[in-house]
Amino acid sequence: MNTRQIEPPTPKNVLLTGPPGCGKTTVVCRVVEGLGRSIRAAGFYTREIRRQGARLGFEAIGLGTTTCVLAHVDSRSRIRVGRYGVELAAFESLVRAELEKPLQEADLVVIDEIGKMECSSGLFVELAQRVLDSPVPVLATIAAKGGGFIAEVKGWPDVQLIRVSAANRDQLPGELVERIRQAISPNRPAAS
Repeated sequence: MNTRQIEPPTPKNVLLTGPPGCGKTTVVCRVVEGLGRSIRAAGFYTREIRRQGARLGFEAIGLGTTTCVLAHVDSRSRIRVGRYGVELAAFESLVRAELEKPLQEADLVVIDEIGKMECSSGLFVELAQRVLDSPVPVLATIAAKGGGFIAEVKGWPDVQLIRVSAANRDQLPGELVERIRQAISPNRPAAS
């Protein structure tokens, strides 16, 4: 009697986690670069704002054309995460531009990151939930620690959590590029 094991389907949502500075954002940027124009990507990644070696804040860079200051030490915002004031209005404008359109226009959604700053926005949480539930694959980074939505997403159906470390961060981009190319629905034409 032939007994074939059926492999479970690969989750469509990939969440990269690990301690700050482990390379999560670098992996995401290399994946987006590796996919090039062959895949229509929407979403954003974050980058530190530095001056003379000191970190002053973070900016969110949309994969479209939108960029904004996400948080800054000099911000007067009442929403604080550590020493940073979160610029909620600017961030929500970027989130609207980058995360409302993917269901119709994107083959992949990138979210860097699902963290405390981002989750201070109810709009971000709502759109992240919608995107995770959509048929479009998601590549996201997520804080290693945190309750609320951060903890909830880690147990989301159709999610694979991958811990980024010095041992795997160099090979992950290539593996994820291949995986994302295979995950794209055959009904969706790839961008040229």
